[in-house]
Amino acid sequence: MTNNYELYKVFYWAAKTGSLTQAAKVLYLTQPSVSHAIKQLEESFGLTLFYRNSKGVALTQEGTVLYSYIEQSQILINTAEEKMNALKNLDNGELRIGGSDSLFKHYLLPFLEDFIKRYPGIKLHLNHGTTPEVITFLKEGKIDLGVVRMPIVDPQLEVKESFQLQDCFVAGAVYNDLKNRVLSLNTLLQYPIILFSRNSRARMTITEIFNSYGYMIKPEIEVGSVDLLIEFAKRGLGISYVTREFVAKELAEGSLFEIQLDIPLPPSHIGMMNMRNMPLSSAAKRFLEQVR
Repeated sequence: MTNNYELYKVFYWAAKTGSLTQAAKVLYLTQPSVSHAIKQLEESFGLTLFYRNSKGVALTQEGTVLYSYIEQSQILINTAEEKMNALKNLDNGELRIGGSDSLFKHYLLPFLEDFIKRYPGIKLHLNHGTTPEVITFLKEGKIDLGVVRMPIVDPQLEVKESFQLQDCFVAGAVYNDLKNRVLSLNTLLQYPIILFSRNSRARMTITEIFNSYGYMIKPEIEVGSVDLLIEFAKRGLGISYVTREFVAKELAEGSLFEIQLDIPLPPSHIGMMNMRNMPLSSAAKRFLEQVR
C-alpha cells in the first residue's frame, strides 16, 4: 500500500473543498492529476473514498473515516510549518506564558516590557492561573512557558529556578500591638487569618508548614487575588499571608507591617517551566535567555 504524502494531500483538499477543481487550484495541479491521485489512493485501499454529487464530490463512509485521520495529520503538519517559520525569524510569531497575576506583575513585567520593545512583531499571550493550572496549560499546549512556584516533580516538565521570594504574614494598624512581638504559631492562630482561596502553591506550602508543627491553619477569610490579601490586611480585617516582595511598597510606607514568628518561614523558589521533550519556539527560547 502506498504511503505517498502527496496522495493524502490531494485527498485532504478534495475532501475539504468538496471539489476536484478547487483542490487542483489549491495545489496548483490540473484536475486530471487530482482525479488520478484519488484513483491511485482508492486502488491502494481497495475502497471507494468519494462519490459525485451535484456540487462536486462528497466522502463515502470509508472516506470519512480516512479524512478524520488525515485531517489531524494535516493540522500537525501545518503547525510544524508555522513553528519552522517562527524559528526562522523573530519578526513574527508568538510568546505564550502562563503564571499567576502577582508573578506577572511583580516579577515578569520588566522582562516582558523589554522583550516587547526588542521584538515588536511577537504577539504576547498571558494565561493566568495557579501553579497546578499552569502545569495543565503547558501539557495541553496552550502555553510555551510557565512561571511557577517550586518544587515541581513531574518527569514531563523541565523547571529551572530563576529567583527566590520570601512569604510572610502581614497586618495593618488595627494590630499595631503585635509590632514588636515575636509570635508562636499557636498565638498567631488566635487571630483571623486571611489566605488565598485557590489551590495555589503558596497556600499548599503554608498549610504544609503548619502541619509539620502540628497545627492546622484555617483561614477566617479566603480571597481570590493577592491585591485583596493586601487590601484586607490594610483595612484590619485580619492577618494576611503574602509574598514580602509583593508588599514592599506597603511595608515601606507603614500601611502594613510584618508579623515576626518564632520559626523561620522557608523562601519560595520560583522557576521557569517548559515541556521536557518539546522544542521551544525561537521567541520562547530568546525570552528564557533574557530572564536567566
